[in-house]
Amino acid sequence: MSKIAELDARLEELHQQTRDTPLFNPVFQLGLELSRRIERGELDFAQLEAMVAELECEGLTARADRLARLVAPLDPAGNLDRIGALAAQDADFDSFAARWRSALVHVVFTAHPTFLLTSAQAAAVARTATDQSMQSGSACLAPHARDALTLDGEHEQAMAAIARAQAARDAINTRLFAEARRRWPGRWRELAPLPLRFASWVGYDMDGRTDISWATSLRYRLSEKAERLYTYAAALRDRASALAERLDRAAARAGEMAALFAADLSDPAALSAAANTLTADHPDKLTSLAPVIAELEALAATAEDAQAQALLVVAAAMRADGLGMGWIHFRVNSSQLQNAIRRRIDPSGTLDLASQAALVRMRELLAEARPLRSNFAALAIENSTAVRQFLAMVQILHHVDSDAPIRMLVAECEQPTTMLAALYFARLFGIADKVDVSPLFETESALEHGGRFLDALLAEDAYRQYAKARGRVSIQTGFSDAGRFVGQIPAALAIERLQGRLSEAMRSNGLGDVAALIFNTHGESMGRGAHPGSFADRLAWPLSPWARRRFVRAGIALEPEVSFQGGDGYLFFGTPELALATLTRFAELAPARTDPDAPTDPFYRRTDLSLDFYRAIRRFQQAQLVSQTYARAVTAFGLGMLNDTGSRKSRRQSDLAADRQMSLRQIRAIPHNAVLQQLGYPVNVIAGFGTAAEGNYEELAGLLRGSERGRQLVRLVRAANALASIKTVAAYGELFNSAYWASRPYRGEEQDIADACLALAEYLTKDDRTGVFRRLASRLRVDALKLHRLLALIPDEAPLSGREHTRRQLGVLQALRLALLQHMFLRAVSVPAFSRANDIAREDVLEMVFTLRIDEALAQLRRAFPVSFPQIGDFTVAEPSDYPDDAATGYGAIHRDFIDPIERAQALALRITTAIANQFGAHG
Repeated sequence: MSKIAELDARLEELHQQTRDTPLFNPVFQLGLELSRRIERGELDFAQLEAMVAELECEGLTARADRLARLVAPLDPAGNLDRIGALAAQDADFDSFAARWRSALVHVVFTAHPTFLLTSAQAAAVARTATDQSMQSGSACLAPHARDALTLDGEHEQAMAAIARAQAARDAINTRLFAEARRRWPGRWRELAPLPLRFASWVGYDMDGRTDISWATSLRYRLSEKAERLYTYAAALRDRASALAERLDRAAARAGEMAALFAADLSDPAALSAAANTLTADHPDKLTSLAPVIAELEALAATAEDAQAQALLVVAAAMRADGLGMGWIHFRVNSSQLQNAIRRRIDPSGTLDLASQAALVRMRELLAEARPLRSNFAALAIENSTAVRQFLAMVQILHHVDSDAPIRMLVAECEQPTTMLAALYFARLFGIADKVDVSPLFETESALEHGGRFLDALLAEDAYRQYAKARGRVSIQTGFSDAGRFVGQIPAALAIERLQGRLSEAMRSNGLGDVAALIFNTHGESMGRGAHPGSFADRLAWPLSPWARRRFVRAGIALEPEVSFQGGDGYLFFGTPELALATLTRFAELAPARTDPDAPTDPFYRRTDLSLDFYRAIRRFQQAQLVSQTYARAVTAFGLGMLNDTGSRKSRRQSDLAADRQMSLRQIRAIPHNAVLQQLGYPVNVIAGFGTAAEGNYEELAGLLRGSERGRQLVRLVRAANALASIKTVAAYGELFNSAYWASRPYRGEEQDIADACLALAEYLTKDDRTGVFRRLASRLRVDALKLHRLLALIPDEAPLSGREHTRRQLGVLQALRLALLQHMFLRAVSVPAFSRANDIAREDVLEMVFTLRIDEALAQLRRAFPVSFPQIGDFTVAEPSDYPDDAATGYGAIHRDFIDPIERAQALALRITTAIANQFGAHG
């Protein structure tokens, strides 16, 4: 039996004791037993590393298994046969062509900081899922050393994922053309399929980032252009060699331009030279694919069938992606737009931009707007972030790709004036016909007032004219922050209601003849909007059949858009087989379509029950968000439990005092969710569901049983609850229990650490975290008991296999980390109180360790106890010296006994973080 199997069995044995002693904590007890073995020298770091590696392997294998289950089946031939079966459903060519002419879904690859796995681990997981080789251990062969995370690296990974998605779409289009050739030999060349569209905002998202300049965005756009042109040329090399050569030259030119904008452009002369080179006419400069597509179609018209089909597949790809890897999304914050527009409508700063007066002035400004020319010099000197975005878009549309539209996403947008400001700048710079401005609804206020916002915005003449010209109304919904503010279930239901309000606003304002583009931005974890039950649940959770029917019944075309976020999301496109399987599931589930005549789900009919249920869950979740107990527990360790998973910072820098009072609004939604995973209880998914049913269990259970939406809610809660452990939450609080440390050596069995335990006990007498965790655990336990009563009345549709094994694996991981944290605490408090650098406060270092700011603590300790400094032998002084003697130098022992063990323990703790996140299915 392996050591992990022994710990698994021991944890199961300890769990039995909770029957006799309800307050007994088996997770903490196992952590204590491991801690004692470590301090006695029975467990060394090599053994601990082997144990962590075994658990890490379990997590990676679980991740591969989950990925394979979500997108199954994975056989490429079988998936293309499924595409063929879908294509065979249309009786005539016109309906067939119409069905596949519009994208079933837009897929957006974002740069969210969810690069949990190293590149090698991600590749191993993707290949294991593809090969269905979960039992072979193949997912575990990659090294665990973390990658250096940079924006360039994230962009490279995004482009690789998109490239595999493009190849999969080409395979789907090839099958569609083959089906059309077989059934309509006289018309199949008329087919112009566009089953899926791809986009990215990696390198274009300025919200919360200062490290992305306009030159960065332009460089990425040019490099994407070069990459895509090379793939077009490669596809045509054996079929239209002259055209392929022209595309090769255009690709090389785009690559040269990308290199120009990768250089230092701070000198006006350097920028001027680069700008003049890009904007100048050149025989290899290509800014539109329209003539190329026409040329391909002309060649196909006279070519034999197989040759024509290959040419038309490339033309279809060009039609979808343009001169890039896909469409691009710029993103700014509403405050940035407001700051920019204020200079024009309110230079004195006295006007409330939410007022009617501001709206009236904004209308006047829009009516007066006349396009202004702009160049790179204007872009270089502009100091407004929002205006710089529009000026960068001008240059991209003029000199990189004049065909593909650009999305302008506006985060935290709660006022119609902000959207009109975006429209104004698009008009001012002459690109309103190519830019889709899109408000993001994700804050509590935006969700609550979003319906009125849409009513007001769509009632504006200027916006209606713009939407008709663009052919769509675009909005974005955010499940990540919304789930943090109001809980994931209330967020999904509030967003669903907002989507319904959009259909009503479009219909009532004469916009029923344009499309509704709804970008549902959710993460890869259940806490951020990715339903783990199935791929069907993943698609229906953010855009339910009820919401879809509202648009279908209004005669409004729906353009659904979904996100795959960061490294966790790119796994769905980690191999060609996974990419094809993922796109095939989209084709089968067709998220833009629904049956308009389907009977109303009882969840929406019985609003006397469902609305009260929603409100009760929301109240419970809101109470947590404003609770000092909850905030203190979630931030008790700062963000020290988490690995760096992206180039974007997780929160603002703060000092130690700020850490003690850290607000949940200081940290982003992803780390907030990630901390909940690591503490062992996804509060924002589970909490409140049981309490909301109190006093009405039977009737509410009946509603949830008989409703597809209700059963979907239950599936989400059950999936989260299967991984949740309130005992684990409570265990982390006991680390700060002064009485625990004082009692631990009480019977004389651990005298080697008695002084350290006494020092910890004394230091922690005033610490509040034990009480905080106990109060939170008590609240969660009461709610959980009510949840169990409700779930007992609802059959489990899909019991999870291996549920108890997974729970024990998580328990063992948590116990190991508790033991490692105790080792760090004991080592830290035992560090000698002297140092060479007298400005270092020992209490500050201890607090850094207790909040897991380990890198900072170690830096201070190394500064205090250097092992590398000038030696007396470095000097050629004639006079002899007996000082320094051995007692005056040599901190090697302090490094060996204190600093190095803390560092090694933290490294293992962070590997445990990854293993736990893998069991949850994603980071954050």
